[in-house]
Amino acid sequence: MAPRFDHYGIEVWVPELGGAVDPQTAGQEELMILLGILSKREIARARIRVRAAMTVQTRDQGRYLGGRPPYGYRLVDAGPHLNRALARRGVRMQRLDVDPECGPIVSWIFAQRLAGHSIARTTRALNDAGIPCPAAADPVRNPHRNGQRWVLNTVRSILANPRYTGRQVWNRQRTDHDLVDPANTTLGHRDVLRWNTPTDWIISTRPAHPALVSEADFITVQNLRPHREATPGHVYLLAGLLCCGVCGRRMESHWTHHRPGYRCRHGHTSATRPDPGRVPNAYLREDQVLPHLQALHLRLTSRLDPPGPAPVSRDPAPPTPAQAIAHLRNEEITLTYDPATRTLTAETPDTERIAIS
Repeated sequence: MAPRFDHYGIEVWVPELGGAVDPQTAGQEELMILLGILSKREIARARIRVRAAMTVQTRDQGRYLGGRPPYGYRLVDAGPHLNRALARRGVRMQRLDVDPECGPIVSWIFAQRLAGHSIARTTRALNDAGIPCPAAADPVRNPHRNGQRWVLNTVRSILANPRYTGRQVWNRQRTDHDLVDPANTTLGHRDVLRWNTPTDWIISTRPAHPALVSEADFITVQNLRPHREATPGHVYLLAGLLCCGVCGRRMESHWTHHRPGYRCRHGHTSATRPDPGRVPNAYLREDQVLPHLQALHLRLTSRLDPPGPAPVSRDPAPPTPAQAIAHLRNEEITLTYDPATRTLTAETPDTERIAIS
């Protein structure tokens, strides 16, 4: 910031100098560098002290350290603050208690998962029963969410939250300061939230609030995984190149009948029951597209040839599907699939449409 302050004529006063800093004086510039190093050192020491204190408060005392209470819990009074100075000012402690309306829903979600039901089936059951989702149950703390219905990620996050076992948990997330542009460090940093691994979590040694699921059932739920047939790594050659001609969405990769394919559900999710009147899903196998890529590649490259007589020597070998796919990606050409006519159309950057069967 010092060069920017100097450019706009802003003076920086430092107590050690008794006045403004002169950036043209070498000694004063060295003093500013030294003060910056000492400031970073104090920030690091303060961070270590705070993290150590929060670790002890969570692990040994099971204290609630603030933040939004998990769905199914509410905040209740827990007596005067343990800090005497804060207690004299009237600050009260808080702890988690079961919400009489939302708490049983959390227990029911765990019971459904233990019974063998999938996350999608549980989410559909919640939406069919008209139960308000967490954003709708607490709209004050969720103004950034629409709160229309339950989604798969919401149920999945509830099933993965260890605080429902009655133990206090801290340090599940961290804030990293990443460079906005590594090639231009003057742009500064941005804060990025990332999840820590369970080995980095701080868990209370004893229960701190009423549990909505037993620890044994919680561990059982974490070990439940859908049964999948053992197959080698799935490779989708056309991933990101296919678009749906009905809704315009990118077609998602879909492994079907032991081979790669692509589908579009037109915005439908497993969290809701399908509308009988909606457009059927679009399906396309990869092996049905690859044979046509050779002709498409020849037509696309012929448009790029300069006018005039064709060159005398030309590679006689026909292009391979891999070469055709590489050309599509380099030229940012997408293929639009029309399920009604079962045809593909190449959408080129210059808006030219080339239809292939």
